[in-house]
Amino acid sequence: MIVNRSIAAGAAAIKILDTSSQSRSQSCLLSARLVYRSVSSFSASSRGNNYERRFLFQARRRISTTTLTMAPFKRLVRFVPKGSSDKVLLGEPIDEKIDVGAAVRKGGDVTVNLFSGDSVLEPGNPTGETAVIGKVLAPLAKKEVGTIRCIGLNYKKHAEEAGMSIPDIPTVFLKPDTCLADPWPAPTIIPKHTIASDSADYESELAIILGKEAKNVSEADALDYVLGYTASNDISSRASQFAQTQWCYSKGFDGACPIGPVLVSKELIPDVGKLRLRGLKNGKVLQDSPLTDLIFSVQQIVSFLSQGTTLPRGTVIITGTPAGVGFAKKPQELLHDGDEFIVEIQPYVGSLVNVMQNEK
Repeated sequence: MIVNRSIAAGAAAIKILDTSSQSRSQSCLLSARLVYRSVSSFSASSRGNNYERRFLFQARRRISTTTLTMAPFKRLVRFVPKGSSDKVLLGEPIDEKIDVGAAVRKGGDVTVNLFSGDSVLEPGNPTGETAVIGKVLAPLAKKEVGTIRCIGLNYKKHAEEAGMSIPDIPTVFLKPDTCLADPWPAPTIIPKHTIASDSADYESELAIILGKEAKNVSEADALDYVLGYTASNDISSRASQFAQTQWCYSKGFDGACPIGPVLVSKELIPDVGKLRLRGLKNGKVLQDSPLTDLIFSVQQIVSFLSQGTTLPRGTVIITGTPAGVGFAKKPQELLHDGDEFIVEIQPYVGSLVNVMQNEK
C-alpha cells in the first residue's frame, strides 16, 4: 500500500512539473514540494520491487532538482518606493505585462506586490502589501555580485561587422563590482578622462544571474544554477579598448554595467532564443536582434565559466552584444552627455533606461 501511494504521489508531482513553465504558479510550486515530501517519506519506508524502488528514486530526484531550483517569483523589481529616499523594497509588478523601465521613465505609477525578503537571492514570500515604485534599482546590490563575468563577440552578425572570425570558445573579460549601476534616474557616467576621445559606446546585452554557487558544471545541468535574466548595458570606451589587447580597463570604469529593470525567472524564460533585444539611442533603433543569433548558449556560457572556477551565488554574466554598436556605424553613433540609451528585451524583461552624464 505504501509503495502504491508513493508511486501515485510521485506521478502527481511530476505531472505538476510537466505543465507549461509559464503557468507554474506559486501554488503549483508549493504543491510539488509538498508531494515531494510525501514521496520522500513514503519511499524511505517502502519495500517494493526493483522497478518500484527505481521509479521512486527517479521521481524524488526529478522533483528535488526541479522544485528546489525554481524561483518563487516571475518578475522581481528592486526599488525605492514613492515618498521615500532610502528605503529599499522588493516585489512583483501587479501588471504582469508592464514594461517597468518604460513606464517609470514616462512618469507612470507602477504598483508592486511586496515580498518579505530584501534580496532577489532571498526574496522571501508575498506579504499582501503593495507599494508604488519611486526609483528603480539594479536587481542586485554591489555587495552581492562580486566580479562580473563578460562574454565578448557572442553574436554572429556582430562578429561580421567587426571583421572577426567566429570564436571556437567564449571570449571572456571581467568587470569589477564597482561597474554595477542602477537604471535611470541614476546617471550613467562618461569618465572625464575619456571625454576628449569622444568614444563612449553602448552594448545592449542579456544578463544571466546565478542563484547558487557553481563550479565544474556540465552544460546539461547549467540551467539548474540560473536564477533568472535581466538587461545590461556594457558601456565601453573605444579609444581605451583599441589602445590595448585586454578589455578590462576600457569596460571597467565605475558605473559601466547598469542592469535592470527587473529580474525575470528562468521558468518564465525557458528558452532565451524566444527573446528579442533592441538598443535605442534617443528613440532611434540602432540594435535589433533575436537571441537566436547567439554563438554560445546560456548553458555553454555557464558551464565554460565554471570550469575550475567557483562562480558565487549572485554572479552576473553579461552575454555579449548583437550587431549595431556605435563605433561600427557610418557615421558613428557614440554616446554624449544627455543622451538616452535604452536596452529593451522583450518579452518580460522590458527597458533598461540609461541617461548619459559627463563626469564633473
